Amino acid sequence: MDRTDFYDKVYEIVMQIPAGKVTTYGAIAGCIGVKSGARMVGYALNNLAGQSDGESVPAHRVVNRLGQLTGRAYFEGDVMKERLEQEGVEFKEEYTVHIEKHFWDPAENIGG
Repeated sequence: MDRTDFYDKVYEIVMQIPAGKVTTYGAIAGCIGVKSGARMVGYALNNLAGQSDGESVPAHRVVNRLGQLTGRAYFEGDVMKERLEQEGVEFKEEYTVHIEKHFWDPAENIGG
């Protein structure tokens, strides 16, 4: 699988995460079949920064395995946290979502 194909698969999965839910870089990678590809998922999402079509992919719904907003550096200000709060996502700590309550598993919901 080449990089473009991998990135497209990441975007396809992220676009299916419902509002009020989050998933992890690792869960997306596992669903695609690249179990150790969490970092590659991050690269794919970072690639959207500043692109016009980046707004259609809800990258703010992807967090690390602990529920931390590690991707927030790629959002202006506190946009990532603010978007999640607007969707009803609860936080355990300032930048850590209550992952047990809001986790959406792509493998269970769209296969993998």
